[in-house]
Amino acid sequence: MAPPPDDPGATTEKIPLGQRLFDNVFLLLGLGLLVMFVAFTGWGMWEILSMPKATLP
Repeated sequence: MAPPPDDPGATTEKIPLGQRLFDNVFLLLGLGLLVMFVAFTGWGMWEILSMPKATLP
């Protein structure tokens, strides 16, 4: 049964996927942490692996 047309709180249109994703704060928090973890870990590993070998006295 469809809601009456004069009810402002009831809508029949589907919420877009992008809006549902951006409305989920825990998903955004998790993605932010994951991106930073991967970026900084990858950057650190690149720095360590690209360092020249040290000459020992």
